[in-house]
Amino acid sequence: MNTNDTSSPAPHPWVGMWVTADGHIRQELLPNGRYDEARGTRSSAYTGSYTVTCDHIDYVDDTGFTATGDVRDGVLYHEHLVLYREDEVPVRHGR
Repeated sequence: MNTNDTSSPAPHPWVGMWVTADGHIRQELLPNGRYDEARGTRSSAYTGSYTVTCDHIDYVDDTGFTATGDVRDGVLYHEHLVLYREDEVPVRHGR
């Protein structure tokens, strides 16, 4: 047995950057159960913790405010927001 094994479990598949189609809101789910949400030019507008249960996310920001989200078909529906993986944001036409 290797007692020097420093490997850690793989992060949850939803860890990473999620963004709205217009890029205005950017929410990063960190592997340590924390999140950091930027809005426009305001970095870290909201920070807090999250827990995942199946396809559901419960958020508690650092002020105690709570919110929820659900991932369906690779899209994160967070309260009134629709967020996509940073590298999967749909192309917007007709600007």
